[in-house]
Order: sequence, then structure tokens, then C-alpha cells
Amino acid sequence: MDSSLVLPTMPERPNIDPSIDVEAEIERLRKERNAVILAHYYQDGEIQDLADFTGDSLGLSQQAAKTDADVILFCGVHFMAETAKILNPTKTVLLPDADAGCSLADRCPGDLFAKWLEQYPDHTVVSYINTTAAIKAQSDIICTSSNAVRVVESLPKDAKIVFAPDRHLGAWVEKNTGREMVKWPGFCVVHEQFTARKLVQLRERNPGAQIIAHPECEQTVLDMADFIGSTTGLIEHVKNSPEKVFIVATEMGVLHSMQRHRPDATLIGAPPDSGCECASCPYMRLNTLDKLYVALRDMKPEITLDEELRKRALKPVERMLALG
Repeated sequence: MDSSLVLPTMPERPNIDPSIDVEAEIERLRKERNAVILAHYYQDGEIQDLADFTGDSLGLSQQAAKTDADVILFCGVHFMAETAKILNPTKTVLLPDADAGCSLADRCPGDLFAKWLEQYPDHTVVSYINTTAAIKAQSDIICTSSNAVRVVESLPKDAKIVFAPDRHLGAWVEKNTGREMVKWPGFCVVHEQFTARKLVQLRERNPGAQIIAHPECEQTVLDMADFIGSTTGLIEHVKNSPEKVFIVATEMGVLHSMQRHRPDATLIGAPPDSGCECASCPYMRLNTLDKLYVALRDMKPEITLDEELRKRALKPVERMLALG
């Protein structure tokens, strides 16, 4: 369970004709390929604005499950595009940058997880959607931060539970369900860097601001939050709240959607404890408009999966989707 990861550097621009109107070409190719563009809320705003659908992991999985497009261009990270392929074996699934991984998923390799599970043969395995297809294939049911509590509560009261891979989300689910779980010790490099100390300083400079946080944050951060929710939950809270100032402890890409819904609100991204000023996922930033264009033009990088692995991974994903 090596916690060391080499994070990606800023993306290089593809070698394309500078005279090309990239957005117009994306629109042309989208129609020509019968493609749907799905974008996670953590993507840059210009990508979200081009997408047919924006959402969190659950919402995009639901869109992927029901699309009639021939091509799915998934603007997110690798495990998200894999999930789309799990649900759509006959469709072409593209990821703008093949290196757009996930620190949480990468810290839970399939072989080590299988070995670790040998200690818990009588446990129900609940895995967060932020995992590879290899982990999903070893799971009984998948969850997202939107439905993790509901998924765990759907299990028999006497069920022993393994929860992977995010230890902070797992602890939050334990607190909200009263169900003790064995947790894989993983974490997200973005959410792990939020600290109560930084939030105290930020609140002192912004008295009256409401702190909202994603459950992948540490408990000390969640203890300070006025509202805790999934990515979509945070957006909906800002959209419907009478408050005017929000300190947001999650990936900065979500501010784009929040601001669109609440142009009157002041949104302050919580700073990570790493010296930089914003909480930005380096993997999400690998995707760019130029790479969207190249992916649709060349029909690659394409996500492919071994069919037996895909079938095993499909069952727990479908079980999650049935719960909503």
C-alpha cells in the first residue's frame, strides 16, 4: 500500500494547426461521430460549457447507462471512462488524455486489494466508484459519495462490511449509518490537503461565511463544516441556500457550476495545506479543449476492457444504479 505517487505535470498542447477553430471542430465532429460529451464538475469551465451533460460520478454513470450515442467522450479521469465502458461494451469510449488517472484509484491496485480481501472472506465489499475496473470486479456493490450512505444502509444489519478505497469517506459513512466497517487506507490528494487550521484562518478573514465540504475530507475539516455533501450535493446546497458567502472545501472546478447557479454569491475555494492557492486536481487538468478535438478527430485514446473483467465489474455497478 505505497502512498507515494508521481503526480502529472501541466498538460502539453497537442500539435494541431493553430488556424483551426477548435470549438467549431469539436461541434462538427460531435455530430459526425454521433458522440456525447460527458464532463465531470471538476473539469475546467470551458470543458463543462461544451459538454452535453455535466455531473458527478453518479450522475455521469447514469447518463452513460442510458445514452444512445455511438461514441462517449468522457471528460474526467480514467476510472470514470472505464465505468462508461463497463456500462456500454459496444460503444466507443474516449478519454481526452490517457494519463488522466486518479490518486485514490491508483493507490488501490487490484492485486494488492485481492490479497488484502483474503483477511475478510465473510465481508460484503462496498467499493467507491473512484476505483479501477479490477477493484469493481472484486466488489459486491459500488457507491458514490452521493449514495454511499444509502448503499450501506441497504445491506443487512448483520452484514460485515469492507469499504474501499477512501478512508475519510468510509469514516463519514460509518458516522452517518452507525455501521462499523473495515476500511482500505486510501485518500484523495486534493481532499487530504484541506486542514482545520487553514479553514480557521479563512473564516477569521471572512466572518459569517458558510463552510461546505466534501466527505473525502479529513474528520477535523468535516467537524468545521456547516454542510457536508457530494459534489452535486454541494452545488445544490449553494444553489438553494439563502447564504451569500461560501468557503468550499473540494476541487476548485466545482466553483464554475456553483457560480453559474449563484452569480450573486461569493465563493471562496478552501486553500490546501501545500503552499498553492487553490485545490486543483492535476489529473483533471490534463484534459484540454485541444485534446477533446484530437480525441474526436483520431478516435483515441480509447478505453478497452477484457470482457470477462467487464462482466464481473458490471454486476456491482448495476446494483448501485438500481438503488439510485
